[in-house]
Amino acid sequence: MSEKRTGVFVCHCGNNIAATVDVKKVAETMAQEGTVAYSQDYVYMCSDPGQNAVIQAIKDNQLDSVVVSCCSPSLHEKTFRDNAERAGISGFTCEIANIREQCAWVHKNRDEATAKAIKISRSAIRRVARNKSLEPIAVPVVRKVMVIGGGIAGIQAALDMANGGLEVVLVEKLATIGGHMLQLSETFPTLDCSQCILSPKMVEVSRHPKIKLMTYSEVKEVSGSVGNFQVKILKKPTYVDPEACKLCDECTVVCPQVVPNEHDLGLTARRAIYIPFAQAIPASYTLDEDACLGLNPIRCGKCKDVCEAGAINYDMRPETVTENVGAIVVATGFDLYPQEKILEYGAGNVEDVLDGLQFERLCSASGATKGHVLRPSDRKEPKEVVFIQCVGSRDPAQHCAYCSKICCMYTAKHARLYKHHVPDGKAYVFYIDIRSGGKNYEEFVQRAMEDDETMYLRGRVSKLHRTKDGKVRVMGTDTLTGMNVEIDADMVVLALAMQPSKGTEEAARVLKIGRDKDGFLAEAHPKLKPVESVTGGIYLAGCAQGPKDIPETVSQASAAAAKVLGLLSQATLSHTPTVARVRNSHCTGCEMCVTACPYDAIRLENGKAVVNEVLCEGCGSCSATCLRAAIEVRNTSPLQVNEMIEAVLSF
Repeated sequence: MSEKRTGVFVCHCGNNIAATVDVKKVAETMAQEGTVAYSQDYVYMCSDPGQNAVIQAIKDNQLDSVVVSCCSPSLHEKTFRDNAERAGISGFTCEIANIREQCAWVHKNRDEATAKAIKISRSAIRRVARNKSLEPIAVPVVRKVMVIGGGIAGIQAALDMANGGLEVVLVEKLATIGGHMLQLSETFPTLDCSQCILSPKMVEVSRHPKIKLMTYSEVKEVSGSVGNFQVKILKKPTYVDPEACKLCDECTVVCPQVVPNEHDLGLTARRAIYIPFAQAIPASYTLDEDACLGLNPIRCGKCKDVCEAGAINYDMRPETVTENVGAIVVATGFDLYPQEKILEYGAGNVEDVLDGLQFERLCSASGATKGHVLRPSDRKEPKEVVFIQCVGSRDPAQHCAYCSKICCMYTAKHARLYKHHVPDGKAYVFYIDIRSGGKNYEEFVQRAMEDDETMYLRGRVSKLHRTKDGKVRVMGTDTLTGMNVEIDADMVVLALAMQPSKGTEEAARVLKIGRDKDGFLAEAHPKLKPVESVTGGIYLAGCAQGPKDIPETVSQASAAAAKVLGLLSQATLSHTPTVARVRNSHCTGCEMCVTACPYDAIRLENGKAVVNEVLCEGCGSCSATCLRAAIEVRNTSPLQVNEMIEAVLSF
């Protein structure tokens, strides 16, 4: 290793590092390491002057490897590896020593932090001394993309990418696209009709020549890697041919089976054979196999008997479709926090206590009561309605610790919609704080609060229950006056927390992408890569990544689409060469590495392990598992790891 010439560059990061770490001492100490030919500190190493200083130092000192002691490699590893390339050496002979997140930010004692920074930097020097100059692996590109989820996020992303020239496969698990946005009556802050906004986009998706729409379908398996994923999609049978269906509705008239209507959140009923709503895309009926009296053997058959178009086919079977795509956008949306978990508010068993989406369906002209706000219990107009915010949100002790972000706004919208439908009604809003961070949002909330017949009460509701005379008694506290409040309301509307949809966990498992502590899909970096997952080629859009309103959801969907267009505009992609390699002389074909690989990148051929370098992500699971040291990751060999450990443990 004596012939190696390593340059060390220690960053102050303003005061992020320098406030806790003696940066100059770190640079001076590193200059004494045997392979270090140059050592320097600088205030902002990632700035243009800092990067130029690195490039010039490499050239002036004939450096063949570089260590930058700075922030996390997830932030600027690519920046400094690109600098190494510009200076004429391999980017893979550049290593990052993380002395910010792993050192400066977690310590208060300056001497201890400095000592630790020295050890972290020294370990990086030992590693880079044995790094090989590697070349990126060229990966072919499939110019097709899959979008999982047909809500507004999936629709927007699909249209943007299709209009950009890519072929798009849009997969939706329900019988229609549209998502939760289509269930809304009006949208804040402009109070325009959600269907008027969304329906034209749904029609555009169905007619776009570059979009293949697959409803009533679910992604079951994903293999491959960025640029070339192989996706297996289960297409469930609808038992109705959409090309032949004439939408005459005769089948629903004769169907004897009645079940709750999901689109109206159980406020209405539907038949076992149904169309979700009048504007559904695709415009066709679906036979719900779970609700039907029986198809194997057929126990009813009335719908087929009356279908003059011959559109009903009981012989349809599930079909598995395989699609090759270069990238995937995940837009699996959200669900509301279950009322059953809110015990103090009746756990969903108190009649006339609704969630926000149910109230939307009451207000909607196409909803359960055709736009008339009526109590579900007796279909009478409620004269007093209580709206409760932060139900299940901001409650780390029992429910969700996070703020659901949109509840303040949609509660203000609900209060205004209620007053529009019931002008002589009285609205009460229990709130903790008002959060209205959006264009024209604060003005919208103020208009709701200024209404003489809408009373905002700052405080939580302790509990509610149904009284003998059919009212819902709400008991809470107004913390501004310190007085207890009891209201006998005709209806209560809960602003329930947003949580990841039921399919999000399964999607994350199939796609091998991470989730955060709250169950939402995890982005690669909250600031620099907010729409990218940690797995290359998989992007996030909408409420699958976190609570959002419609404008933010659409913006993120378009951002994900732009990322995909940029990715797939290239003829080939570059895959990191820091992947596993097998020493055939040591391999016994035990298959332990095959089992351990989370990316299915290893297989046996002729009794020896073989690595698919395009699939391998260099995680090292195989190397840690192998008993004979027959497989290792390039530039992270066991020898390098041992030397790094020795460097950290040395004094």
